[in-house]
Amino acid sequence: MPQSSTVPKNTLAGVVQPVRIGFIPLVDCAPLLVARHMDLFSKHGVHVELSCEVGWATIREKLLYGQLDAAHAIAGLVLAMRLGLSTPPCRVVAPFVFNLHGNAITLSRDLWNRGVRDAASLKKLIRSAFSRRFTFGMVSRYSSHFFLLRQWLQSGGIDIEKDVRIVALPPTQMASSLAEGLIDGYCVGEPWNSYAVERGIGWIAATSEQLAPGHPEKVLLTTERFVTAHAGESQAIINALKEACEYCDASENRPEVVRVLADSGYFAGCEKILKRSLIGPLELGTEKSVAVTDFHIFHRREANAPLSERGRWLLDQFIAHGLLSSTQYTEAAAALHDAWTAELPFPKAKAAARKAPKTTKSTPRTSKANV
Repeated sequence: MPQSSTVPKNTLAGVVQPVRIGFIPLVDCAPLLVARHMDLFSKHGVHVELSCEVGWATIREKLLYGQLDAAHAIAGLVLAMRLGLSTPPCRVVAPFVFNLHGNAITLSRDLWNRGVRDAASLKKLIRSAFSRRFTFGMVSRYSSHFFLLRQWLQSGGIDIEKDVRIVALPPTQMASSLAEGLIDGYCVGEPWNSYAVERGIGWIAATSEQLAPGHPEKVLLTTERFVTAHAGESQAIINALKEACEYCDASENRPEVVRVLADSGYFAGCEKILKRSLIGPLELGTEKSVAVTDFHIFHRREANAPLSERGRWLLDQFIAHGLLSSTQYTEAAAALHDAWTAELPFPKAKAAARKAPKTTKSTPRTSKANV
């Protein structure tokens, strides 16, 4: 693994203590790898060590138990961890958004050969195939992939509970599972859609840009405890990532971004495949291709800000897809209000709040995360 940028910032008995940030090797981790490659963490005065992880469950557990300080993570983990869904509650925060969009739904070549062209034609096949139940993969019940896949299936009149099975798999296992016939399709981030197209085992039926324009995808996820104890380092990381995201979003820089990813050792040097979603055109595997101007948005449209409408989108998806009941909306909105924010809980600010006279009226919060 390439060495991370280093600046002797924090020490414990003379030993440099890096900030450990986990990530999954997907195209949208590009800002992390670019920041390391361009020494942006060093520039902003923080020592960062990147840790490549297997899947989102691993990211979640390592954050929960302090084995990671922060992570490039699916946005839904903010709400899931805060509310204690599938894990003990953890006071996580998401002060930074890596990107908008970046996913696609890929179906097997077998489904194409059997006449499937969209969700409606998949429904027709399901009606005629009584001998089997089609299975589709996504990366986590708390991810946009789960929401987008269910939305797409429902658009064709498919009954999610009766007609199909949806299973969770790590991103890196999607294409191999499709090739082995274990699943019939999946929703995942790049490069795993283009990888299936390149190998001739799948075709792209829809992109997340088409299904949910402007949806938040990955965030910098950390804990209140870490940010409070390491306010300076937290802000430095955000500053470095903002610079990296702006670089990654510029079309003239995309060839270099592709090279950084290809040379990182995490993508097996698949430069040709990486180009498809970063530079384009995106080959769909149907003898058609599409432009990728907005497939990955790393900085434009205030992409890095945890805006309130993006937080509300997350919360609405949790309700719409059965992860929370409507009666839990108020509780979930309150949790998201504190977690989905660019306002880092700096120790000085908290100390000042504690010293405020009891008779002083509190000032309404002006965070963009009022959801």
